Amino acid sequence: MGAKAMNGTRPRTLRGFRDILPGEVLARENLISVIRRICESYGFAPLSTPALEYRETLLGYGEEANKQIYLFREPDGNEVGLRFDLTVPLSRVVALYREIPRPFKRYQIQPVWRYDKPGPGRFREFLQFDIDTVGTESMVADAEIIQAMCDTLLALGLSNFRIRFSNRKVLNSLVKLAGIGPDLALPVFRVLDKLERQGLEAVKEELGPGRIDTSGAEIRGLGLREKEIGKIEEFLRLPQGNREEALGSLDALFRGLEGADEGIRELREIHDSLTSLEIPDERVAIDLSIARGLDYYTGPVYEAILLDAKEYGGILGGGRFDELIGLFTGEKVPATGCSIGVDRLFSAMEKLGMVELRPSTTDVLVTVMVKERLFEYERAAKKLRAGGIRTELYMGEETSIGSQLKYADRQAIPIAVIIGPEEFAKNQVSLKDLRVMRTGKVEIEDRKSWLEARVGQKKVPRENLVEEVRALLDLKA
Repeated sequence: MGAKAMNGTRPRTLRGFRDILPGEVLARENLISVIRRICESYGFAPLSTPALEYRETLLGYGEEANKQIYLFREPDGNEVGLRFDLTVPLSRVVALYREIPRPFKRYQIQPVWRYDKPGPGRFREFLQFDIDTVGTESMVADAEIIQAMCDTLLALGLSNFRIRFSNRKVLNSLVKLAGIGPDLALPVFRVLDKLERQGLEAVKEELGPGRIDTSGAEIRGLGLREKEIGKIEEFLRLPQGNREEALGSLDALFRGLEGADEGIRELREIHDSLTSLEIPDERVAIDLSIARGLDYYTGPVYEAILLDAKEYGGILGGGRFDELIGLFTGEKVPATGCSIGVDRLFSAMEKLGMVELRPSTTDVLVTVMVKERLFEYERAAKKLRAGGIRTELYMGEETSIGSQLKYADRQAIPIAVIIGPEEFAKNQVSLKDLRVMRTGKVEIEDRKSWLEARVGQKKVPRENLVEEVRALLDLKA
């Protein structure tokens, strides 16, 4: 019989949305705790904002962003929407609470919503972890964000990654050099941002007459002339084997172009900071194709990819947004930061075999062998919890040791406490290290076979229960 309620409702989730079961929730929380620890080591403090914002707060950050926002009218008549990122709410907070000291360094871990096409590690509701520094124009702040990104990935056990950075001001200089009208600047940037995924030829076609993608859909081109596309291709083909070479290439290409030196200078300042921190080119590189999709970036932009899981795209990225907060305050407030796509990063780490899914938080299962003495089992569980040990009392109907240990095995519980008639008579408890049982591939069917196997088993006085369990779990007093 199919999964269907009595009233005919079929249980299902919306496309792009999902339920997250305990094993994955716990693994995600472990990942988040690592990121949080790194952020706090740099002095970032936590912030939380509402899921809903006024419509006018969310709109106006690019055509693509506008199309992805979930908008609706509240019952009380307000036009509202679900936040599509955490940067716009941060900007509103800084504008609203003028008393916040600057520089303001914050991190934020909350879900966001985008009506986007689902893909590998890409959902319509997903968790973001943002870090931002507000109130300084120094490129040291941008370099620090990049450094924190490096530290985070390394702390997660990821070593085969590359962080690439560029500068929107350099891209503005490219548009000027190519003779492209300013109204086409942002569309050009969005096309350039597809270089990693689609390749140079597809990008050239999209800059020009357009193309047909792999699904057969028509992608309208920007209609640039061959000469303009040629300048962009020359820019994309600039020698950039290392950061110093990329900077030299930019100096040569833009020599004499008014205003071009500012973006190059900012790139060099970040490069100098990274060099002083001994962060090599192999880890962090200048990549002139990086543009980032949102319209509010004004200077340095950066993103990270996992070289063993490129299909997941940028698993974290960001940039400088010196004008965004000014939309709320009417004054320029410099800011920079990055977003970590927790769901995409988690999916990539799963693909790389780096995620252990453990479905339970329990360290010890107290089995119930003699139902008539249930209160004594409850007291044993209480005693273990009082000793700082996460303890579950078996609540099922089964009284056989085999069934209860199989339950503990499915839940990946390390230790089982067993008190049967013999243990009660001798005022003892039997402790079973199920980790040893799993390693030895021992199949426990009943109490007799369990006693005969004697794998990972020991009997201890009941008064020593807590101390013995803590020793098995290697918990410090």
